[in-house]
Amino acid sequence: MDVRVGTGALAERLSNLVGPRASIARGVLDQHGQSESYYPTLPPDIVVFPETTQEVVQIVQLCAEAGMPIVPFGAGTSLEGNAACVAGGVCLDFARMNRVLSVHDADMDVVVQPGITRKQLNAELRGTGLFFPIDPGADASIGGMTSTRASGTMAVRYGTMKDNVLALEVVLADGRVIRTARRARKSAAGYDLTRLFVGSEGTLGVITEITLKLHPLPQAISAATCSFPTLHDAVDTAIALIQSAVPAARIELVDDVMMRGINAYAKLGYREAPTLFLEFHGSEAAVAEQAQTAEAIAIEHGGRGFAWAKAAEDRSRLWHARDNTLYAGLGLRPGARAVITDVCVPISRLAECLTETRRDADAHGFIAPIVGHVGDGNFHMLILIDPTDEHELAGAQALQARMVARALAMDGTCTGEHGIGLGKIDYLEHELGEAVGVMRSIKAALDPHGLMNPGKIFAGGARP
Repeated sequence: MDVRVGTGALAERLSNLVGPRASIARGVLDQHGQSESYYPTLPPDIVVFPETTQEVVQIVQLCAEAGMPIVPFGAGTSLEGNAACVAGGVCLDFARMNRVLSVHDADMDVVVQPGITRKQLNAELRGTGLFFPIDPGADASIGGMTSTRASGTMAVRYGTMKDNVLALEVVLADGRVIRTARRARKSAAGYDLTRLFVGSEGTLGVITEITLKLHPLPQAISAATCSFPTLHDAVDTAIALIQSAVPAARIELVDDVMMRGINAYAKLGYREAPTLFLEFHGSEAAVAEQAQTAEAIAIEHGGRGFAWAKAAEDRSRLWHARDNTLYAGLGLRPGARAVITDVCVPISRLAECLTETRRDADAHGFIAPIVGHVGDGNFHMLILIDPTDEHELAGAQALQARMVARALAMDGTCTGEHGIGLGKIDYLEHELGEAVGVMRSIKAALDPHGLMNPGKIFAGGARP
């Protein structure tokens, strides 16, 4: 059945509901069919900008009546085609649902709408002495971060989204609104529905409200960079830091290829060698002790050029360079697109996985810079390709497949934080086997007509 049948009638009904906040303009549709990944533009048929949960309920009910797919959209920074509209349908853009609903300072939690970005949230929290630490690099929306179970640079200390989401409000495929939990920090009441929806990529329901843990702003922060002779030396330093119980807030690795890109992109003068970016949070005395220990461990593993940044502007410059590695990497091959992939392995296998992956990419002639959240065993590779060259794309996909197979053989996962989306569907069953059948059963129970973000996580899933 053509999903575009009835689009005109549905667009009219949505326009009657929300006025000009329902759009079928070609530019708006194309904007919502793109992402940071290499996938072709896959636009929706209609884009709607809801402002309340009740509007989302009404939109979902109209889509259910029309048999029209529903795809939630945040900031558009996903890397595995997570919000691509593979079956057309209605895209729910949450840009107008971006408010902080309540801050509970004493309980250290906050209730937000899904469209607020992490930077907007922390700006709103200024003056409370609290902050939300999950930092995937991009200024992603909290709803998107929840849907993809994001983590990022500070996960080694503060955990991932699954550790920091306390409760959700969700609109199900039939229009029912559920709350998955209360604000209590722990509960043994029934199934853990919060964790079910965190990471479900919009395939089970539409998240309209999120309760998050907050953390105290550290009294002192210190950051540093240090370069190493080899990737192995850098990773061994990260492992030694973890095993020495140094409570680092960030332990980020950038390989020599990416350091070359960073220097060119940000006009910096770092050594073009495997480099660790470190950050420590705590009291003045604790941060000083952590820094001293980290420097000693790095030197034991061949580290050199330790450079500390304590002033806020110096730290900002350092992390700006790390956060813009996508664009820095793309600059290594002007006109290229990046097949961006990630895996995660137990940290004891990380050096082996990283060095074998680096060797594999070099052997096949790819410019493929690597960055990693090495404190928790997660790393990313940007495989730069000519988007018009099918041979290069096939080679990049084969390189990704070998990288995933390597991680799975080491008892790792095919994705540490990007999610499955479109790009990792083929690997999920290899990783989890019969558990995927259980996931399909849950999907069928909550979304029997396959309207919620079809074609993600599992093959198929579009409306019958």
